[in-house]
Amino acid sequence: MDENKQSNMSYGGDYRYLPMYSATDGTGVEVRSDVLCHTVQIVNICMVGLPGKGGWVLVDAGMPRSAEAIAAAAERRFGPNRPPEAIILTHGHFDHVGAIVDLVRRWDVPVYAHEMELPYLTGKQAYPEPDATVEGGLVAKWSRMFPNEPVNITGAVHKLPDDGAVPGMPEWRWIHTPGHTPGHVSLFREKDRFLIAGDAFVTVRQDALYRVIAQAEEITGPPRYLTPDWPTAWESVRKLQALGPSAAVTGHGRPVTGQILEEGLRKLAERFDRIAIPKYGRYAPH
Repeated sequence: MDENKQSNMSYGGDYRYLPMYSATDGTGVEVRSDVLCHTVQIVNICMVGLPGKGGWVLVDAGMPRSAEAIAAAAERRFGPNRPPEAIILTHGHFDHVGAIVDLVRRWDVPVYAHEMELPYLTGKQAYPEPDATVEGGLVAKWSRMFPNEPVNITGAVHKLPDDGAVPGMPEWRWIHTPGHTPGHVSLFREKDRFLIAGDAFVTVRQDALYRVIAQAEEITGPPRYLTPDWPTAWESVRKLQALGPSAAVTGHGRPVTGQILEEGLRKLAERFDRIAIPKYGRYAPH
């Protein structure tokens, strides 16, 4: 990418460092030999690819001001001077694109997202404001402080291919899982039924401070304070549950596998209205 386009990229005007941490901050879990789930403060990114063999892809870009930590984790896994082939974004909320501008400038690699997510990644449109009135714990109340303005990575970001292919990840396909955001996607690999779910569902109650810090495991719906379309979010969970995933990395919480995932996702798909949808709040459908 030419220097002009890189210099025009920017974060939202309200992007800033947020001192929020979980017990797993800075740690990585190798869920498969070619899939590392790495936690950046309170959010997970994925590094997909075998160390020492071919290229790799970064999925999501962490919290604001986390570029150095992400680059250091990538170097530990793949060695120096080994940038990813691409960055795939499940969606554009601040905790998934917090380091995207710095990483693109560092690595000069293409970024891919769903077509419906592009307005939020090219500075054209802001997401609905976080709902601090929603049912939930202390994190929900704090959400009024979370960045809301869009990043602008025009020139670096491209829409995902229409055929479901994921650039740099030949065995994977992307699945449109809206609700949390209009263009939210999850990534699925059929051969081992591995799922990178983004925030379509998560494995920790993201609105409750103690659970976030301790990373208490609980398969539940997307973060309440940033989900405006609950009926569509429920349909997305049903879609993912029908795939029968054997392992999943979500945007928040620990990776889950086997029976815990199967039973937890089944219950969530069946009882989403009781488990996930808030009883009150700006976007609650009741």
